[in-house]
Amino acid sequence: MSVTYCANHPDVETNLRCNRCNKPICAKCAVRTPTGYRCKECVNQLRKKFDTAKPMDFVVAFVITAVLSFFGSMVVSFIGFFVIFLSPAIGVLIAEMVRRAIGKRRSRALFITAAVGVILGGLVPSVPLLLSLFISPDPMILFGIIWPGVYIFLTTSTVYARLSGIQLRW
Repeated sequence: MSVTYCANHPDVETNLRCNRCNKPICAKCAVRTPTGYRCKECVNQLRKKFDTAKPMDFVVAFVITAVLSFFGSMVVSFIGFFVIFLSPAIGVLIAEMVRRAIGKRRSRALFITAAVGVILGGLVPSVPLLLSLFISPDPMILFGIIWPGVYIFLTTSTVYARLSGIQLRW
């Protein structure tokens, strides 16, 4: 039996091969997929097929998420504890609006752009609170930042999960 070496690391012996291109790969180069191990090049080629977003989709997704998150943040600033229940619903609404606007195109960078839009849009109403916290550190101001932070966290995670197709299974 002949000894094979990794195509990317010629000094590393291996018996593992990419199940798509049959290239010898070591454990560092192997990417585990549901169908077996593949080299990073094959995984990247397949990933490119699923990135269908157009450049304008990034702008549209950012603007929609930032604006809707801003208005959502304004609404939940009045409800306190109930932000825990309303934020995921707002996140679903924002995600569905983005999905309709971009025509169901996909890209991991697009999902991250949408999440950043939610964060920035949700932070805008909290800027005066954050600035006053730096001017005079008052514990009551810190308490006023908790609910906007909960809103931003829950809404951002909901938007990202809805757009990227993450499924939670119990």
